[in-house]
Amino acid sequence: MRPGPGCNETPLPCPYNRTLRCCDHPMTTMPAADIRPTDFAAVRALAAADMQRVDGLIRHRLSSDVVLINQIADHIIASGGKRLRPMLHVLAAGAAGYRGDQHIKLAAVIEFIHTSTLLHDDVVDESDLRRGRKTANALWGNAASVLVGDFLYSRSFQLMVELDDMRIMRILADTTNTIAEGEVLQLLNIGNADVDEAAYLAVIERKTAVLFAAATELGGILGGLPDNQIIALRRYGMELGYAFQIADDLLDYVSDADTLGKNIGDDLAEGKPTLPLIYALQNASAEQVQSLRHAIEHGGLDSLDRIIAAIRDSGALERTHARAVSHADAARAALAALPASTHRDALMALADYSVQRTF
Repeated sequence: MRPGPGCNETPLPCPYNRTLRCCDHPMTTMPAADIRPTDFAAVRALAAADMQRVDGLIRHRLSSDVVLINQIADHIIASGGKRLRPMLHVLAAGAAGYRGDQHIKLAAVIEFIHTSTLLHDDVVDESDLRRGRKTANALWGNAASVLVGDFLYSRSFQLMVELDDMRIMRILADTTNTIAEGEVLQLLNIGNADVDEAAYLAVIERKTAVLFAAATELGGILGGLPDNQIIALRRYGMELGYAFQIADDLLDYVSDADTLGKNIGDDLAEGKPTLPLIYALQNASAEQVQSLRHAIEHGGLDSLDRIIAAIRDSGALERTHARAVSHADAARAALAALPASTHRDALMALADYSVQRTF
């Protein structure tokens, strides 16, 4: 049995093939049972072989002669996380029938871009907790976090150049620039109680959804799909990004620190007018509106219990959840343009998973 491209020397159960092992044809389909909606464990199992290679490449490319970079890089890796964005890319490549190795480098690029934004975000937000662990800026200071974030950005572009594909580089360069615009837009919105739903969505499109969209679009490009299917994959990623971020913003008011991985009410403390607050302002009583506006404009958690009660009384939580679900539905609908496959089923399941973490 000969190992195929991207396979280990020792034959292992191939996550792409119902009957074969990793051999001559590395990109077929998954063994065993179908993936059920919201079955995140099955989705991860499908992507596991690719993600193991992605993690290995990430560890290798994070290595530096500068000791502090290695220390912060080790902390980032140890912090875990679902690596959702690179996983989206390898699943989209699978749904597109891609049979090469470039998706591993691209997945690492996507994770580097995402992680660099997290390092910068934590500095801007003055966060001290992420994924239940101390943030890099809390441990090493703001300057180190910003500079290592820059290192990750530059490392991602080194990997991009190795791919030597101008179309791919253009998408990733445009995506990175758009993310930076989103960061600035969010900064402008902090403390502004007059931010409306359209302005909020403009931020999460740039900050979150655009990287999801690039991850899935690039999978379609690698697979050589026709333009309409590549567009469908991009639309899927964009809608999934909306759903995921809206659900995350909802979790800030309905979850707990162990589940959320950050302090409850952090968004409120930072003066971020997220969708639950925006909806609550539209339907709360005059007294509650005054409290909500004060909380956004001045930050702090002195009245967190009262604010959460006002949000719940206004129906904003249910309305926010419904908005997230509408985007998840749109993501699933976009996948109808793709041929049926286990990888497409996995992408469908991720749309369900993105919104069923909340209630």
